[in-house]
Amino acid sequence: MTTEGIEAVFLTTHNWGKAAKFFQELGYELEFATDHNSGQLRNGDGPFVFIAEVPEDQEPQTRITLKVPDADAFRPDPVVEIVTPFEGTHYGTKEMTVRDPDGRLWSLQAPAKN
Repeated sequence: MTTEGIEAVFLTTHNWGKAAKFFQELGYELEFATDHNSGQLRNGDGPFVFIAEVPEDQEPQTRITLKVPDADAFRPDPVVEIVTPFEGTHYGTKEMTVRDPDGRLWSLQAPAKN
């Protein structure tokens, strides 16, 4: 089994309001905002952008998330370095972290089974 392509881009920022406004000016619409300086934006049928504010002492980061239809059936080739195996998230999915040959981290996300 392989991935189904890019599902989302996760960003951290020092200023949620400015980051959200930036993407809105680029044509993204706010789908929802949380009460803790984060939220999700979307532009058409493409991947969504989720932005979360972090403290000034943390460096802003970007993580691209690839969609996996079934975490239990996903068996990556050894060329894919698994950093963390699939684990449940607080937002109702399972997430795995992998590292590409250049050291970048990627998230793989699958639905949580009921």
